[in-house]
Amino acid sequence: MSPDTAADTAADTAADTAALDALIAEVVAQEERLQFSTFSADDAWMLGGRLRALGLERSLAIAIDIALGEHRLFHCALPGTSAHNGAWIERKKATVREFGTSSYLVGLRAKRGGGVFEAQPWIDTLRFAGHGGGFPIALRGTGVVGTIAVSGQPQEVDHALIVEALTAHLGV
Repeated sequence: MSPDTAADTAADTAADTAALDALIAEVVAQEERLQFSTFSADDAWMLGGRLRALGLERSLAIAIDIALGEHRLFHCALPGTSAHNGAWIERKKATVREFGTSSYLVGLRAKRGGGVFEAQPWIDTLRFAGHGGGFPIALRGTGVVGTIAVSGQPQEVDHALIVEALTAHLGV
């Protein structure tokens, strides 16, 4: 490897690390901003309906799940999804419940640490997924009380749909 190539590789690595750090900071800020003062079955219905409408408007094959604790309040599967999306939803929800943060952030932090979340020896890959699309329902001053999950699109899209719907629902 020439000195120029080594310098280019180091610069690329630094740029990739900086971009990843910025993305992690953005997701942390989203989770802080997108918290509820209260959460009810009506909130789940309205938020689920908003996610469904976004999926239909954009012709996205997505499955949506909203739960308060283990109590499923909303579930919907749009055309083009399968039972496999349900399995992904359960893995994303389990990740949010276990780590208290979005499944996307869990995966990003593992990547920042130089690895893959599912490659950790203590992670049961049939139960957990460090992929975008699981988001905590958090009450300010209380913490995580439930989950919102979307499955069917690339992880960044699943995560972004939840953030978009929450932002509109909470008016923030």
